[in-house]
Amino acid sequence: MKIEEYNQCVDDYADALYRFAKKSIIDSELAKDLVQDAFEKLWVKLPTVQSGKGKAYLFTTLHNATIDFHRKEKKKAEFLKTNRDSNYEMPPVDLKDQMNHAVSLLSEIQRHVVMLRDYEGYSYTEIGEITNLTEQQVKVYIFRARQHLKSYLVSLENLV
Repeated sequence: MKIEEYNQCVDDYADALYRFAKKSIIDSELAKDLVQDAFEKLWVKLPTVQSGKGKAYLFTTLHNATIDFHRKEKKKAEFLKTNRDSNYEMPPVDLKDQMNHAVSLLSEIQRHVVMLRDYEGYSYTEIGEITNLTEQQVKVYIFRARQHLKSYLVSLENLV
């Protein structure tokens, strides 16, 4: 990959990468940091990345970084849960919060494939390249994630 292609990747994909990270992590500053790290890793690997593969490399790098982040957060949450007397959580206040909470309840891979498909508009094939899954696996994860989201939101509706 050449420097001109790298610069074009920055122009073309920075916003999409940020949206992906923000939806996955919620913390905007951390999302910016992860996007910056993805671009830094691409810069370091510039000579080895094939021409035209910058987008896939960036999203794959960001996908892996968000997985690492969630693993660390899960360990931290488990630690805090064992040290906490009450496990009561306040329910989300509005529909956007409820939807974000529902998405956060999905497994990491389900959350990522749904975000790439529904928020970013990537094809099943592109999502497969980014997440190292087959197209069929991507479809199954998306289907199951949507079922989970539907059942969660319907259960909330029944509570009101």
